[in-house]
Amino acid sequence: MVLLRKGRLTLPNDLAGWVATTTADLQLNEAPLTVEVALAISSINFPHGDPADHFLTAPAKVLGLTLVTADERLISLPGIHVLANR
Repeated sequence: MVLLRKGRLTLPNDLAGWVATTTADLQLNEAPLTVEVALAISSINFPHGDPADHFLTAPAKVLGLTLVTADERLISLPGIHVLANR
C-alpha cells in the first residue's frame, strides 16, 4: 500500500479482486505472520531499518522459504535463502 501511495506501483481499483485472482492464477500460498516470525526479526542482522524488508525476510528464514529480491542489501543476508531478481 505504501508503494501505491507513493505512486511507485499501480494496481486495478478492485485490489481485493486482483489479489484473489492473481494468487489463484499463480498458485501462491501466503506465509503467515506468526509470533515465531515476528521474534525472528531480532535475530537477523539487517543493514537498514526498513520494517517492510524485515517482515518479508523473517518468514523466509523461519519457514525455509526463498526470498526473491533485487535489493542488494537483502541478497547478502546470512542465513536467508535468496534468489536474486536482477
